Amino acid sequence: MLKSKSKPYKRFAAACAFVAGIAWGPTAAGQSATVPLHDLSFFQNPGKSWQLAADVTADLGKANILHPAKGTGVLVNMPSKNKGQDLVSVAEYGDVDLELDFMMAKGSNSGVYLQGRYEIQLEDSWGKSNRSASSNGGVYERWDESRPKGLQGFQGYAPRQNVSRAPGLWQHLKVSFQAPRFDASGNKTENAKLLRVELNGVTIHENVELFGPTRGAISNTEKATGPLRFQGDHGAVAFRNILISHFTKPRPVLTNLAYTIHGGRYDQSRQYRNLPPEAEGPSGILTSNLAYKSKQFLVRYTGTLQIKDAGDYTFNLNTPGGAGMVSINNKEVVPMNEWDSKGSTTLPAGNIPFELLYTKYMDWAAPVLNLKVSGPGLREFIISDTEVGLSDVVDPILVDAQDKPVLRSFMDIPGNYRVTHAVSVGSPAQLHYTYDMDHGALVQLWRGGFIDATPMWHERGDGSSRPVGSVKHFGKPTLSIAKLTSEQAAWATDTTGSSYRQKGYSLTTDEQPTFLYEAYGVNVQDAIRVLENGQGLRREVNVQNNGAGLYMRLAEGSKIEEMPKGMYLVDDKAYYVKIEDAGGARPVVRTVAGRQELIIPVKGKVAYSILF
Repeated sequence: MLKSKSKPYKRFAAACAFVAGIAWGPTAAGQSATVPLHDLSFFQNPGKSWQLAADVTADLGKANILHPAKGTGVLVNMPSKNKGQDLVSVAEYGDVDLELDFMMAKGSNSGVYLQGRYEIQLEDSWGKSNRSASSNGGVYERWDESRPKGLQGFQGYAPRQNVSRAPGLWQHLKVSFQAPRFDASGNKTENAKLLRVELNGVTIHENVELFGPTRGAISNTEKATGPLRFQGDHGAVAFRNILISHFTKPRPVLTNLAYTIHGGRYDQSRQYRNLPPEAEGPSGILTSNLAYKSKQFLVRYTGTLQIKDAGDYTFNLNTPGGAGMVSINNKEVVPMNEWDSKGSTTLPAGNIPFELLYTKYMDWAAPVLNLKVSGPGLREFIISDTEVGLSDVVDPILVDAQDKPVLRSFMDIPGNYRVTHAVSVGSPAQLHYTYDMDHGALVQLWRGGFIDATPMWHERGDGSSRPVGSVKHFGKPTLSIAKLTSEQAAWATDTTGSSYRQKGYSLTTDEQPTFLYEAYGVNVQDAIRVLENGQGLRREVNVQNNGAGLYMRLAEGSKIEEMPKGMYLVDDKAYYVKIEDAGGARPVVRTVAGRQELIIPVKGKVAYSILF
């Protein structure tokens, strides 16, 4: 008997979005390899501007400068010291997923060319409000000198959002690329496509058709394969953790499909076996859209799965509001399970028996059946009806920071933790934050859009909202201020013993809150403001009747690196902390349980900035 899940909005909305292809991209299940960066042998004839380093930092005050540390593992280009040239891989690729970290120097410009022909722009776009094809993450434009002046550039695509980070911080790029297709005579039958591009965890392009090579391509003649190319003649840039997944295996095909339908509720897959079907017939596609009026039913598909290349295959079945099972070659591969189920098997080449059961038994759910296939060398794809579920996708309820700059809600953060008294504060500069009034703590900040209130305002809702953009979480909320017996005493994990009492917040004329609370017998004013151009946050904490032994924790992470002029790099260069006014107190970087913390004694006032 299947166990019934408590339900819900989140699972149902996620399932609908998943089927519609608007929330998740293709899974990298190809022939994956990390580019070795112990030497430069992966590339053809690397120029002198390229070198390897163990680490690298930038200078926020100096343009086009990176500072490498001796060693290997990080690929660095510094064309200001040596004439730069592009770096081109020895190997060539067709369909590929590319994933990497990159770091820009201040004011720098670079790019990644897929097949050496189609450029994803890399640029220092920190704090810029306008977006174009030449912005960070943009698809660079094509170029034709024969076109009228000012119109030579065309078919470039700006990123959906500017989610770029500051120079000297690691950024993350993920690209799913589909190569152009050609017939046996070499004629192009299908344009190249960017199936999905993510920058810092945010989708910035989806299903972008590339009608030809972008400006600066190695050739304007398109081919089925080409090298990976890093632009090296423009600006200082660094790369690491370069992962390439190459997809060469042909897709399996379903043929000879037939279906039978049995009305009623089926919690066990074998219940229907001895019952005559209410409807049956051939089907050209694996679908749940069978025009069957009952809200509860079971459909059984049988057919032939054509496998061209023997190997390992993974099948991912999604059946919101019901359950499903997949049997291949007379073997149960995906067990009968509610909502989602997954299984893998090794298949021989040839025509193989296929069976799928889908039982829908929740009255409130629309029929949705989605089956995806992946494997080594095979990009995950939907083998079932791709149109299923599109009519049930909920349009998101997005909140603009200019319309509603302060929003109270529940806020779910990593670690299965819900902030129940969250205040999210938005800015027209596209940098936003969430504050936890139960702990007087900064929970997260993010760049991009403001708030998706769909979970809170759609139908009955669950009271929660979520950020729209590239988020930096600051961990499970704890008090920002604590009383310590020494610099090495453990930080309080909750408010026990602190006499914490939140007192709400006051608003400025432009609706910026200053949060008020009491802890350890002192009154605290906590004012957070967005810096000019949205380059970060400035936080000023004022404590009245300051007692002895009070400390403030400014940052916590796996690693905190001290930089010149009161600057700190936090959590593997995820963000900067700049101490501006400590009232004469000395900051301390300490290690606790394998993690590092930046704390400072409180002497009436602490002011610092987070640059992100």
